[in-house]
Amino acid sequence: MKFYTVLPKSLKPFYESELNSYQFEYQSDNLSNAWNHLERAHIIGQKYPFAHTYVHWKMLQFGIKIKSGKEVIGQIPRLIFGGVKSFVGKIPVGNPGGANVPPLKPFPIDKEIQDIFINAGIQV
Repeated sequence: MKFYTVLPKSLKPFYESELNSYQFEYQSDNLSNAWNHLERAHIIGQKYPFAHTYVHWKMLQFGIKIKSGKEVIGQIPRLIFGGVKSFVGKIPVGNPGGANVPPLKPFPIDKEIQDIFINAGIQV
């Protein structure tokens, strides 16, 4: 079992880029694009407790913004347990993190995100 704590320096720029893109799209009221960037940040950061928890926090805020009870209710357990699952190395790889998908189901990782992991020297 592998334990992860801090987002590696090689991966951090990609994670932060997704969060910056999320913020830009969110402020521009391009909510669909904003959500896509949160999902990408989730996939990139889900092995790392703080990064994983932070994205779920942003997803919860997003759910509140769009007045989605399903998203708000769905994010609460993810916010509580997501970081713990990361810490013990039990994450569903590729899961985009939203309440619209099962929280424990792994998903294929898009080629573009696979390339991010490869360029960062991270094995998925």
